[in-house]
Amino acid sequence: MSSLPTRYFIDLTQPEIAAQFRKNPLVILPAGSVEQHGPHLPTGTDIYASNVIGHAVAERMDGLVLPGGPLGVTPMHMPFEGTITLTPETYMRVVTETCVSTARHGAKYLLILNWHEGNIPSLAIAAESLHRDHGMTVLTVQACYVAAELYGHECGGLTHGGEIEALAVLAYRPDLVYLDRIEYSSDHSQGRKWDKLRRTRSFQPVLRDIKTIAPTGWYGAPEHATVDKGLRMLNDIADAIAREATEIFHMLDEAQGGTAEIKHLKVAS
Repeated sequence: MSSLPTRYFIDLTQPEIAAQFRKNPLVILPAGSVEQHGPHLPTGTDIYASNVIGHAVAERMDGLVLPGGPLGVTPMHMPFEGTITLTPETYMRVVTETCVSTARHGAKYLLILNWHEGNIPSLAIAAESLHRDHGMTVLTVQACYVAAELYGHECGGLTHGGEIEALAVLAYRPDLVYLDRIEYSSDHSQGRKWDKLRRTRSFQPVLRDIKTIAPTGWYGAPEHATVDKGLRMLNDIADAIAREATEIFHMLDEAQGGTAEIKHLKVAS
């Protein structure tokens, strides 16, 4: 599909990027956060997850992965060291200005690939601006929810610091996962109760901090995570996102009366 040595924007030269934009004007923005994930996972878990999934999707859709930056909106985790949060206003501005820069160079399609739930409201506002004010065709995918749909049944759901998040990092930087350091997990029933409530469509309580969900800062059962399972999860998530995103971009082209420039995708079923 391409002779590019990598899909990461910041690892490529200017001529390589220019040629790729002429070939297929698709950029993928990984969105995550820097926040505590217990004693066994790095604070960059969320951005590592979105980066590695973003790259796998870019390979399938023939796009480029932008330097999304590691930081996100995560005040809920501030009681624990290792967390760095931006205000929503700062985060939206960084996202918007990053993507507008690529639009000025020819990028037309933007896939925002998010792993951190705290970014969702800010990304929705930024996506609206990037479409209406800057003419980009924008699609946001909550990759953490795709992971939960595909692997939640085998991994005890989407839990903070649990198996799904451990698998995502194992697929990218296994050297940063320390399953031998797991000494505790907050009560699963309390975590599931609050996660279920805050993820409903009808009710969204504002929680003071993560300790409402998990007093230790994390809960779940990541001890059975392996690199092989992490790679399998990565490929399954990337296949699902690439397949659905390609279809939606074509639908958006039809709805907006444009000429489809996003490349046709063939992903094994």
